[in-house]
Amino acid sequence: MTYRAPVPDIVFTMRHVAGLDRAVADGLYGDLSADLAETVLEEAGRFANDVIAPLNREGDRVGATFKDGQVTTAPGWKQAYRAWTDAGWNALPGPVDYGGQGLPTLLNSACVEMWNAASMAFGIGPVLTMGAIEALVSHASDDLKGRYLEKLVSGEWTATMNLTEPQAGSDLAALRSRAEPAGDGTYRVTGQKIFITYGEHDLTDNIVHLVLARLPDAPAGTRGISLFLVPKFLPDGTRNDVRCHSIEHKLGIHASPTCTMIFGDHGGAVGWLVGEENRGLACMFTMMNNARLAVGLQGVAIAERAYQQALSYANERRQGRAIGAAEGMSPIAVHPDVQRNLLTMKALTAAARAICYMTAEAIDRAHLEQDPGRRKRANERASLLTPVAKAFSTDIGAEVASLGVQVHGGMGFIEETGAAQHFRDARIAPIYEGTNGIQAIDLVTRKLPLSGGETVRAQIAAMRATVARLLKEGTPAFGATAPRLRDAVESLDRATGYLLKAVSSNAQGEALAGATPYLRLFALAQGGAALAELALAAQAQASAGDGDPAHAGRIALCRFFAENIAVGAKGLEDTVMSGAGFLQDATLALAS
Repeated sequence: MTYRAPVPDIVFTMRHVAGLDRAVADGLYGDLSADLAETVLEEAGRFANDVIAPLNREGDRVGATFKDGQVTTAPGWKQAYRAWTDAGWNALPGPVDYGGQGLPTLLNSACVEMWNAASMAFGIGPVLTMGAIEALVSHASDDLKGRYLEKLVSGEWTATMNLTEPQAGSDLAALRSRAEPAGDGTYRVTGQKIFITYGEHDLTDNIVHLVLARLPDAPAGTRGISLFLVPKFLPDGTRNDVRCHSIEHKLGIHASPTCTMIFGDHGGAVGWLVGEENRGLACMFTMMNNARLAVGLQGVAIAERAYQQALSYANERRQGRAIGAAEGMSPIAVHPDVQRNLLTMKALTAAARAICYMTAEAIDRAHLEQDPGRRKRANERASLLTPVAKAFSTDIGAEVASLGVQVHGGMGFIEETGAAQHFRDARIAPIYEGTNGIQAIDLVTRKLPLSGGETVRAQIAAMRATVARLLKEGTPAFGATAPRLRDAVESLDRATGYLLKAVSSNAQGEALAGATPYLRLFALAQGGAALAELALAAQAQASAGDGDPAHAGRIALCRFFAENIAVGAKGLEDTVMSGAGFLQDATLALAS
């Protein structure tokens, strides 16, 4: 069973949760209309369905191969990438001044979901190029922009981000790569980088590496890191002093080459400074935030594909006899336990998609709002939502893929069905671009205190407003949705107050111990409110005479989430507020 892009669900979420219609009405997106956005997404969906998705299994089976310093991508990869760039998809969000289409992050995010659902190993490569474009637009010199941006925007060249080293994973303060001034405006970069996605490949003639390294007189720690552009081939066409030493043999995303890169075998790779000296981490974070949302979308993507496959299998596989059924075996999709698994998969996927799209729209407003105050509020909202989008979406990606294996039963545990691949592919996403534990710490210690806590309070107020609308909606189909979501939002409010107090009083133990359950609590409340917005919009359209059968399904899915998933909020609140006592107990338990 292959992938079919869920364009109607994507568009409905963009319009009724993420705020596409509002952004269009506000003039933020220029000539883009909701109808035009839907047309673009339908074309993207066709490309994902027809060109990329059929390569996914073969890419997993064959993978990327390494020989004599060269990486060969999986069969069909080069042709698909060329067709993808020729169709203009790489240029979709790129700056118009360098050949891009300048379309919004929200629209591109929906496309990123579809590329990664079709094949996560394919979709991750262009994401890095798009992030590098953003970093160069914001921080590079005009000379570097003129030399590299047009080819990166078109996709003729790709880009990487080189952060991690053997001794420096998430702790970049331990980074050792060096950059020596050459006296002519360039630098000589030396060092080793690991886990570099698409660090070497045969898709394009050149690869532009963005590399973190230290200058000779740099201060210690993260304050002494600079960012350098190091191309595989120099402007005169000669090969730079950078090579791929090996590629990793991984649990999943086999067709994505994960490289160990060596800079400076012969005196140092030629590089150019991007931004200011010792300010490289700030420059790279322009790229990292883009990448974190994209990785969250990978979680949504894998969850969607795993759900589609599990649903198809459950409708075909016959086992046992359902209550009240006639003679013979029934499709397993009618058995309550399988139905619960499938509904959980679909509800978590829909909630994560909504949170990611809300984040994308906030990023757009942070760039496009004319009023400085609105721009600041949008930037803070995007900053608040980004760790939730990344961590929750990738967590549920792995959870939903695991449930997909469960729905397949024994057939899910063997490779032929493809369910196992989704589980293997999904497992990396909670780790890279900042582990989900780091995302939770970032949320609690840096994002909750924004504007003295007013940013998160405003987000909770918006959730309460959704609950208030639900309470006025007397349709029996909503069941106990309103009270269950009200309880979840109030749990979030109390936990937020507790953690804001802990952070302001420097009670680091309480804040760190409660960070991960708090992020999940935030996502349950926000995800439930988002599904409620979808359900309310569906109810309004159905009442107006729209006979789309998907509307009843959206209401039912919202109810399932509220009554079966969001009810976990109170337990998470209790866990958050148990505070540092958890750490004391953990120390004793681990020592025994």
